Amino acid sequence: MALPAPPPSRVFAELCPVPAPLGGGGLPAPSGREVHVSGSAELSAGPDRARVSLRLGSRKEVAGAARSSVSRRLEYIAHSARQRGVPEENMTITEEFSRVENTYQMEAEVCIIFSDFGKMQNICNLLLDKLGTSVTISPPHFYHTPEAIDTLRRRVCVAAVGNTRQKAQEVCQLFGQSLGKPLLIKEEETKEWRGHIDSHLSNSPDSLTLQERIQNATAYASCRVFAVFEIKGKESKRNKFL
Repeated sequence: MALPAPPPSRVFAELCPVPAPLGGGGLPAPSGREVHVSGSAELSAGPDRARVSLRLGSRKEVAGAARSSVSRRLEYIAHSARQRGVPEENMTITEEFSRVENTYQMEAEVCIIFSDFGKMQNICNLLLDKLGTSVTISPPHFYHTPEAIDTLRRRVCVAAVGNTRQKAQEVCQLFGQSLGKPLLIKEEETKEWRGHIDSHLSNSPDSLTLQERIQNATAYASCRVFAVFEIKGKESKRNKFL
């Protein structure tokens, strides 16, 4: 899913003269002057996993018949998923056997985790076509793995720092100065939230389209940083002609 371009950074810049060096063995002040800059960035990431539950059951007067009916469909579901590249560890099967009055009832649930949403749709369509009303497929639940969220957090922080440095460089160039090394980079604020669907689009969560569900599960993160960069001094005129 394509990520939207980050919005322009909101920047505050200040050119600060360096205070006089400390006496009496104090630490010397850094050479040159400083530019103080604040900037921010915002990024989003679509969900990288989806969980689908398939429910099926059978009620028979004979216990073996109830078990057999469910087992055949379970095997077909698992075989279809494996045949289309779903790893065994991404499938979980639970079964429950009970007696209801004078009959035997067998119920089962298959939970499948998908990382490929196109493959998920193909498998669900196939099972609905072959098994019909004998299986109930829940709407997919989209979510992020912890690794995906960590990646988003790192990317937005790096983007904020990059935007801040770019703006600091532009400020220095405006005054004919040359940007030096960073003296301080501080992450001031981070925010995270999930996408949401406007209430008027749907009255029930179960009636959301696939794209609306993905939008609803999309993660957003913003980061604001404060940085201090050294100013080397005026750019050399000779270097401009090299």
